[in-house]
Parts: sequence; structure tokens; C-alpha cells
Amino acid sequence: MPFSGASIWMRTKFLVFFPVLLWATAGNGQAPPLAGIAHVAFRVSDLNKSRDFYRKLGFEQAFEFADGGISTVAFMKVNDRQFIELYPRHDSSQVLGLMHVCYESTDISAVHDAYGTRGLDPSEVKKARAGNLLFVLHDPEGQLVEYTQYEPGSLHSMDRGQHLGAARVSDSLTGASFPVRDVSAEQAFYTEKLGFANALPTGPTLQLPGNSGDSIELESAPAVPGIAFLVENAKHTAKDLRHRGFRVQTSHHAVSVTDPDGFLIVCEQRGTTKQ
Repeated sequence: MPFSGASIWMRTKFLVFFPVLLWATAGNGQAPPLAGIAHVAFRVSDLNKSRDFYRKLGFEQAFEFADGGISTVAFMKVNDRQFIELYPRHDSSQVLGLMHVCYESTDISAVHDAYGTRGLDPSEVKKARAGNLLFVLHDPEGQLVEYTQYEPGSLHSMDRGQHLGAARVSDSLTGASFPVRDVSAEQAFYTEKLGFANALPTGPTLQLPGNSGDSIELESAPAVPGIAFLVENAKHTAKDLRHRGFRVQTSHHAVSVTDPDGFLIVCEQRGTTKQ
């Protein structure tokens, strides 16, 4: 069954906490480091409702793409290097939920070449529509995994210092949680092929290679996807979100709300550690 708010609070103690020690390393040598999560992309049922939801959280839209006068993706800005991409569903065959996580690299060619030596088949590095370098690959279940390098003159780079609303509930997106059919196989793929590391001796919480502290969590399907943010004080954040009109659930160190499609948005208090 999909996870409850209470269970994700327990997991996000590990999802957003930057552990001092990692409990496993990739099996094929040191993986090139990643700068962090660049964006998380969701397919949503109603773009306007989802966009309004994130605006209510204080995140502004930096830009959007449209084809034939129809919006195809909106870019909600967390900070100058992190975004939430919202893709509207245009027909019932498009599944709602998390579409992909995109990871930032400062040397995308090195990451691309390293993955090639590990028996993967990454796409060619190309300049994407927004002007940044991009390549993709697919995990064992066919899920898209995306990598980007911000380029001077891209829409993202040109927006630096802009659309950073003072009302943002957080300025740091630190994790994503998403369902997979075979947790063990996916965990092996991320650790052995992509160089992620287990953040704990047990459990499917995986930290990006490098020092970003960002993590992903693999959930046994079916499960509700979610994203995690850091906040300074969970109690104050809960009060603030209620004041903004959100229905809030709380634990000792975290607060969560759900978006219009039921996806979880968790705010975890900075410095929270496993008890």
C-alpha cells in the first residue's frame, strides 16, 4: 500500500540528513561526483492547480515551455540550481506521478564516459531546449534517469538571482522518494552502476556520489512519490503552512503536506539525525 505520512517522516530522517559515514561504495571504482539534484519532474493532472500549490509554498515559476499555445512544462524554482518540473497530463494514457530525477554534474562528459565503461548505454550528450547539456539513461525497470550540466546563456543560468521568493518554505530540495517494482535490483543498479552509496547499513536510501548530501529513496510499489526539503524549524514551518491554508501533518522533526495529486511534500528539520 502507498506509504503514510508517518512512515515517510521516519524515512526522511535518513533521506535529508547528510551522514558523516557511508556504508557502501560502488563496486566498479570511484564514481564521478554529482553536484546534487537538479530537478524532480512530475506528471500532474492539472497544471494550474499544481502550479498554484507550489506558489502557495512560496516557489515561483521561472519559465515554461509551450507548444502550439499549450503549456508542456512549468519550471518552479527552489534555488538557482534546483527546480521542480511540472508536466501536465494531456491524455489518460500518461501516468501521473514522478517522471524522473535529474542530477547535476559539473563535468557531464566525465560522468557520461564513466557510465559507458560500466556497461550502461547513456544517450549522447546534447544541448537541450533550455540550453543546458543533457544525457539520459534508463534503469532496469525502464525509468528515465537524467543528467544535466548548466551552461552559460541557458534559461536556467539567465534566471540566476531571480524568482527567489522570500516566502519559499525552503531553499533546499534534498531528496526524492519513488516507487519501484524490485527494490533490491534497483538498489544494486544505483550502487554498482551509478556509484550511489547506501546511507545506512540497511534500507533503500541512497546518497548521490559526491558531497552534496542529496539522496533518493526507493519505495516498493505501489507507493506515493514524494520530495523532501530542509527547514530550520519544523514546528515553525508547520505553523506557517497552516497560516497559508495547508492541511498539515506533523511529527517531532518533520511536517508534510500533499499536492493536488496526492504526492507528498516533506519538510525535515535541518540537523535531524537518527534516534
